[in-house]
Amino acid sequence: MRDHFEVRDHDAAGRIGRLTVPRAGVTVETPALLPVVNPNVLTIEPRRIRETFGAELLITNSYIIRSTDRIRDRVLSDGLHEFLGFDGAIMTDSGSFQLAEYGDIDVTTAEILEFQRRIGSDIATPVDVPTPPDADRERAERDLETTRTALADAVAADTGDMLVNAPVQGSTYTDLREQAGRHAAGTDLDVFPVGAMVPLLNAYRYADVVEAVTAAKRGLDPDCPVHLFGAGHPMMLALAVAMGCDLFDSAAYALMARDGRYLTVSGTDHLAEMSHFPCSCPVCVEHTPADLRAAGDDEAERLLAKHNLHVTFEEIRRIKEAIRSGTLLELVERRARGHPAMLDGYRALLDHADQLEATDPVSKGTFFYTSHESARRPEVSRHHDRIARLTVPETLLLTESKPPSSHDYDAVWRVKPPFGPFPRALSETYPLTAETPERTDCAAQLAAAEGVSRLVEANPDTAVTLGHADWDPAALAVVPDRVAIEDITELGR
Repeated sequence: MRDHFEVRDHDAAGRIGRLTVPRAGVTVETPALLPVVNPNVLTIEPRRIRETFGAELLITNSYIIRSTDRIRDRVLSDGLHEFLGFDGAIMTDSGSFQLAEYGDIDVTTAEILEFQRRIGSDIATPVDVPTPPDADRERAERDLETTRTALADAVAADTGDMLVNAPVQGSTYTDLREQAGRHAAGTDLDVFPVGAMVPLLNAYRYADVVEAVTAAKRGLDPDCPVHLFGAGHPMMLALAVAMGCDLFDSAAYALMARDGRYLTVSGTDHLAEMSHFPCSCPVCVEHTPADLRAAGDDEAERLLAKHNLHVTFEEIRRIKEAIRSGTLLELVERRARGHPAMLDGYRALLDHADQLEATDPVSKGTFFYTSHESARRPEVSRHHDRIARLTVPETLLLTESKPPSSHDYDAVWRVKPPFGPFPRALSETYPLTAETPERTDCAAQLAAAEGVSRLVEANPDTAVTLGHADWDPAALAVVPDRVAIEDITELGR
């Protein structure tokens, strides 16, 4: 049982939690963004990041500090918090990124953990092996074994009250990711980063990110705080939280600013091509794109980095409120409309609706049906799974319209796309209070037909009649043959 992480609220697999970082003496509310601070180049001072954006946690690279003489001696003397001027919690990376980039580093897990402890890191990282996407399976298995050895070395190290990461690797092999998650959760380590995600994120392979993370989550325990390494673009944070990730490190705010790129929740714009800023953060209110282009490279980079942090922290706050109000998947759906690759990611997430349903609250605010993906949400599958529990009479009419004033049926139930059939007494219960468009699409009708099919299969002795409102033939084909079908839009014509 990990007593340093407590989950307070859920929506889908997303959660609001409290991560206690004992060495820093702080408790961080998750989901949380960790701005990446390059110890050689402070685009924005960490103190300003804390004061302006409320950052409770940041991340820097202990390997770079250890390898840079002029920085190493000062950090060893003054401590990491004093060097960065940051009084929140600090996570440090180990050099695994450099290992992935250059093939070798001159430090072991025992050595780098000891160095991280000496400089005052609050959350340390062992030297795991980030296997790139699509590597051959033999390499992925070999690298994973090396990472397991690193985790064993981390467990054996004297780390005091410093939390330690247990990275979950496995490339794009979902069974290896699940195995790695289960192994990591079985250690005494504290935070669980899903690693080697940057190549997938940079290539907009969000569906593959979803598959890797959901596989890792199947192996991890519910009390494991999950860090999605390299995920800092505001466009994909809602999706990542809905998968069950709690921590995100963002170098994107600085790297993209250096490249003249302006982050939004629906993508990335180029400063050189902009006439107006759509954002209302202080940078965008006080400056125009022309102002930044005229400001000089360093000042433009600084201001763009500030905007990028504003929009990213704003999205984190928006996500937290969506979790509290039970509208996280509605937010994910809006973000999915911003980029085709995001839509791929959302569709991949809904492939795991059963996994999401395990933690999705059974009651929350109004369900909004806004696209055919809504028909695949966990609330719909939960309703279908529970249909068999309903007590059904010998003759039953299912209808989208009001019940007829006189009829020969034992009962008249509602049928509502995408959920399907239910007694009218349940009409005011979640999710059957859903707001749906009058012109339902085929996906909603197909889901409702599946609900009818579930009811009929569970009650083979009941005579069922379905009164539908001009359903698509593909949906009607799902309805069992023994159900009598009437198009209520044809009645009285």
